[in-house]
Amino acid sequence: MTVDTTPLDGGRYTFPPEWHPHLATILGFPSKASVSELLYDLLCNEIIDLAAAISEFEPVRLHARPEDIVAAQALIDSKVPNPKRVTLVPVPINHCWVRDTGPVYVHDATGDLDPKHRLAISFEFNDWGNKNGWNGTEPLDGYIYNCPAMSEEQIRENTDFARNVIAADSLSSPVRQIVARIRAEGGAFVVDGEGTLIISESCMVCEERNPGQSRDQIEAELCRLLGVGKVLWCPGRKRLDITDAHLDAEVRFVRPGVVLWSKHHPEAPEEWLPLSQEILDVLQQETDAKGRKLEIHTVAEPPPSLLPMTDDDEFVASYVNFYFCNGGLIMPKFGADEYDRKALETIQALMPDRQVRQVLLRAIPLSGGVIHCVTQQVPDLKASAVEYSRV
Repeated sequence: MTVDTTPLDGGRYTFPPEWHPHLATILGFPSKASVSELLYDLLCNEIIDLAAAISEFEPVRLHARPEDIVAAQALIDSKVPNPKRVTLVPVPINHCWVRDTGPVYVHDATGDLDPKHRLAISFEFNDWGNKNGWNGTEPLDGYIYNCPAMSEEQIRENTDFARNVIAADSLSSPVRQIVARIRAEGGAFVVDGEGTLIISESCMVCEERNPGQSRDQIEAELCRLLGVGKVLWCPGRKRLDITDAHLDAEVRFVRPGVVLWSKHHPEAPEEWLPLSQEILDVLQQETDAKGRKLEIHTVAEPPPSLLPMTDDDEFVASYVNFYFCNGGLIMPKFGADEYDRKALETIQALMPDRQVRQVLLRAIPLSGGVIHCVTQQVPDLKASAVEYSRV
């Protein structure tokens, strides 16, 4: 089948809910330039642990630099029960945060395009608003969480990554790129599939990403690209973290009308507590695009004293930063047994039709994210909201 791959400038699209069936999952094998040397080996192992868990439910496409292919394949062969379920894709990649750097797959909302067309947006990633080398704090001996400075060539690779993924994706058909009029990262979007988007103002109304654009202009473009009719804006915090407060570790839809809210422990860094409360206030006061009051379930985060970290580390301890896959859900555990168990019980009870798997993580949370941050779904054009059969 021949598909026109010329980028589309214009049109309207929908972002399918993440629980709709997938063709595959995108993961990224980190480059040594993108992460602390102290964490690199463990981070690579945890990415493959996630590939092993996800590949039980659907195929995985692991993107890796050409020079890292041999090392990545060796880890796959040693850790993945069925290595054929993980396909290595050689591409210049640095960050493992493919939720932010990679393409966002959408569907045509107009009916004007061939229904066989597969579509994806490149938001032209610019290192979270030009934060290349940003540590978020003064350097400290033994401090693990940081964003190492990259060369101009590596920064270009980061921006080009989404377009390179789109160009390499030909299964089950080629993908056509959508031109966006804003910069954003996929971790900013919390979407219910029925017209509601939850997002923070701090990471979108941002001169480093969207110079000169008002919130109304940005909202109009989000509605065009993602097919949403109502945006629930949370204030967020600029420079609270490298993302300027993405919300995918704070709140997630389980299904339309039902959300999980991640409750920070009182011993957590105090600057996160008012942000978390503001998000809860918005959730309690607003209705969704269908006019429903949101049903809110709380998942408690463990205290820092139970986590594998030092006093100087930052550790993202959110259980709601999970990943939907075909028939399953992959969520973290952090070695805080009681909290790990209660989070699993809460999430499994809300999604009894899914097989919930936990993966023990340390390096990924110490590097600044959790499971949703390092995954990106490739939705099936034939997706059904009812059937979640395994691929």
